[in-house]
Amino acid sequence: MTTALGTIDWSIIVLYLVGITAVGISSARRSTESSENYFLAARSLRWPTIGLALFATNISTVHLIGLASSGFSTGMVVGNFEWLAATCLVLLGLVFAPFYFRSRVATLPEFLERRFSGGSRTMLAVMGVCGALFVHIGVSLYAGGVVVDELLHPQTPGVDRASIVWSILIVSGLTVLYTVLGGLRAVVVTEAIQTILLLLGAAAVTLACFVALNDSAAAAGQGLVDYVATNTRPDQLSAVHASGDYAWYAMLLGYPVLGIWYWCSDQTIVQRVLGAATVRDAQIGPLFAGFLKILPPLLMVLPGVFAYVLFRELIEANPDGTLVVLILELLPPGVRGLVLAGLLAALMSTVAGALNSTSTLVSIDIVKRVWPATADRRLVRIGQATTVVVMILAMAWSTQGDRFGGIFAGINQMIAVLAPPISAVFLLGVLWPRGTAQAALATLVAGFALGAAVFLVDFPAASGAILGNYTAATAPSEQLVGQPVQLITHGLGIGFMLQAWWLFAICSALFVLCSLATPAPDPRIVSQYCYSRTAARSDKRRFAAGSPGFLSIVLLGAIGILYLIFS
Repeated sequence: MTTALGTIDWSIIVLYLVGITAVGISSARRSTESSENYFLAARSLRWPTIGLALFATNISTVHLIGLASSGFSTGMVVGNFEWLAATCLVLLGLVFAPFYFRSRVATLPEFLERRFSGGSRTMLAVMGVCGALFVHIGVSLYAGGVVVDELLHPQTPGVDRASIVWSILIVSGLTVLYTVLGGLRAVVVTEAIQTILLLLGAAAVTLACFVALNDSAAAAGQGLVDYVATNTRPDQLSAVHASGDYAWYAMLLGYPVLGIWYWCSDQTIVQRVLGAATVRDAQIGPLFAGFLKILPPLLMVLPGVFAYVLFRELIEANPDGTLVVLILELLPPGVRGLVLAGLLAALMSTVAGALNSTSTLVSIDIVKRVWPATADRRLVRIGQATTVVVMILAMAWSTQGDRFGGIFAGINQMIAVLAPPISAVFLLGVLWPRGTAQAALATLVAGFALGAAVFLVDFPAASGAILGNYTAATAPSEQLVGQPVQLITHGLGIGFMLQAWWLFAICSALFVLCSLATPAPDPRIVSQYCYSRTAARSDKRRFAAGSPGFLSIVLLGAIGILYLIFS
């Protein structure tokens, strides 16, 4: 295995870090003059920027590393997380975005206050900060540290904590610098550049895989397709599985719960839509991101499958190193540096977006609500201070990443216990006029408490500390001996996708029962903040060429064709 990057590779990486920081700082002019400028980019974002920024915030280093690793270990079925996201982006563009834009809210908790109550706003703000801290930033920083460690010590088993800590410190410092100075405008400008870079990098790896596979197939006297098919596991090239953690029914039930929270009601993602210049930009931007989401399974999961064919023995002891092995083994000097710069781009864009949303939540939904007379410029300063504090806390959490039980699985397990109450409240709150303020608050509080309990007894980093490890007498299978006790995943046989579904079902039932037991909401509020089929039908151009409705049909059709190909 190639053991080191060349001087040209490190030079490109350093130039990228300096350049993207400079771009972020230069875009910060006048952004701190008002809270609207700082937190919402003066509501001036157009749909291409919104789409690119949504994609960049989502595709973090966790995805780049985790999707390749999962492609190697599991196969194309992991691509469901990307292709099913398109359906949630359609929901965001057609249903939620018009409400968010026309209400002129600065945050999603503010929207929830207008639909329900101030208590719901505060609770969602707290949950949003937890999500950004533990999910978006903490795990992403650890994934970036793992990449750097793999590059510095490619032949050393395990991880070197010093390498990870130093890489986290350097990348975190640069990201905080332009995020603090520039706010949302600096974040989305850098994200647009980073999206292009990481897609080019992923395409370079995929192309290199095809070249290497073609050479191997020719040497074996087989066609490319036959060579790949005969050297992969059964169903590794299929996006639809009948059983296991990613069974079709688990994806069908569980993914919408995760997706509605992540794409339609998480401040880190939706803040780009809130900064849109027009309602059309707010709708088309998410749909553009949906078309971009077609690419990750083809450019990030599929190379992991190819790595299984090309470098199985080299990778099988450490699947999280799949992408780094492909980069070091297949790419020439210079191109390696560009691709690795793309990995850092993914890390920085996700962290910057989460930091900006967190500072918005604290300043607008907590400080301004408790102290309404707080000056506008002071809110900006509080947001900047929040960015620094949250980053420090996330860095501390990220150093525990080796206890996540796998990067990609770890982040989705955390989302699975956080998302259900939020998804239930937003979905039913917008689509069901009878939903009440009392029901929303009860669902958020009870759902958050229930999710925390599930997290403590089932997430490896937490359950191992509380419940200990399986012994030969207690383990459901021999492979689990010595592993952290997970009462729900292993004890009850319910994986994280179905955990999300059952938590959502409980939260939805609680919301409905509480709503029916409390007085109906004010009809004026319902008319403003609930979806109306009558209003939707009144738009006669909703399916005209180039309209959000037409683009949604094209997007869903493209996803359907891909499922036919990879079934």
